[in-house]
Amino acid sequence: MKVLIVNTSERTGGAAVAANRLMKALNNNGAQAKMLVRDKETDDLTVVALPKPALTRWHFLWERFVIFAKLHFSRQHLFDIDIANSGTDITRLREFREADIIHLHWVNQGMLSLSNIRKILRSGKPVVWTMHDIWPATAICHLTLGCRNFTTQCQQCKYLPGGGSTADLAASVWKKKQKMVHNESIYYVACSRWLEAEAKSSALLRGQKITSVPNPIDTRLFAPRDKQEARRQLGLPLNKRLILFVSQRATNPYKGIDYLVSACQIMARVHGSSATADNTAILILGGHAEEVAPLLPFQAIALGYVGNEQQIVSIYSAADVFVLPSLSENLPNTIMEAMACGVPCVAFNVGGIPEQIDHRKNGYLAKYRNADDLAEGLRWVLFQADGKALSNAARSKVLHTYSQQAVAIKYLDLYHQAMAFNHYKL
Repeated sequence: MKVLIVNTSERTGGAAVAANRLMKALNNNGAQAKMLVRDKETDDLTVVALPKPALTRWHFLWERFVIFAKLHFSRQHLFDIDIANSGTDITRLREFREADIIHLHWVNQGMLSLSNIRKILRSGKPVVWTMHDIWPATAICHLTLGCRNFTTQCQQCKYLPGGGSTADLAASVWKKKQKMVHNESIYYVACSRWLEAEAKSSALLRGQKITSVPNPIDTRLFAPRDKQEARRQLGLPLNKRLILFVSQRATNPYKGIDYLVSACQIMARVHGSSATADNTAILILGGHAEEVAPLLPFQAIALGYVGNEQQIVSIYSAADVFVLPSLSENLPNTIMEAMACGVPCVAFNVGGIPEQIDHRKNGYLAKYRNADDLAEGLRWVLFQADGKALSNAARSKVLHTYSQQAVAIKYLDLYHQAMAFNHYKL
């Protein structure tokens, strides 16, 4: 079985990481999978870049310009929405023609337009679409943040100035998406049961096939290492409790950095000497880490962006706890990676995170947007819980649920269903 995985980027972003890992999992379990991307970042022969890079850049810029104009030339929310008005027709490519299954992932920011997707659906090939966020089930947004308009019809979008009227950008794109999926069969896959339920509540996807399959992880690479040795190699404090925070952009407000700062301040103030700068430090991994470090009340070490996976595993292994105070998440790769390395996690009880963290068994689920409970979770993991038991439980959860083989088998079964249904239609 030949599978073509389509994603905007090869490695940048959570969806890219998940799609790349799935490709490897499929290839390790009997399928022939390739990845088609706009942004190719390695010399991996199983990853193919779109032709005409100058043209693909134009697609990206044109979409951003249209959105910029709709935002009244404000940069606020410029990358929070996508309208898919421009992209590349991939149906003529050799990789597309040779594939038995077309597997779409995150295809925004000028990768595919709605008309491109419609052409893929009408090519006669079975299509699976993995949802890494809610965008396929809404008009323009990736994070609904409490908005329920998509359950009836997207309009008066809060990301747009003044919301707009029923004839606004959101309403217009919604109608185009309706035409795109009308009478077309797509197998939608959410990465979490939470997102599956959200997708099933969307009026846009009513009547579509929707299921959930988690992202895979290589548990041979992401595995526990000696904590003290990892710290020595990285030049980190050997005698402190280390909290790890990871984000592609550490200053992204949706990743909850304000709540983390507040939680650390609460720990330092309420719990006294057991959580002061004398024996606690925080590691910040990601872009703009140096901007976040001065905000914290105890030693903060800005690690910046790290692309080497071996080094990332060492950083996880060096930490005592991983914290992710995100305001919206599907099934975070970072939590999966930390748990695979035997690191207990603390996060808000939101999205698909409760499917990963079992409260007080392999980590701590804090009340949503509650800095006090986030601080309590960090304190509990660092100073009260049985660290070894938490670590073993975290690793065991990943091995049983997110291994490459377990996830690949689920997708292979889904591919066979899609091919059989497509053959029945023909």
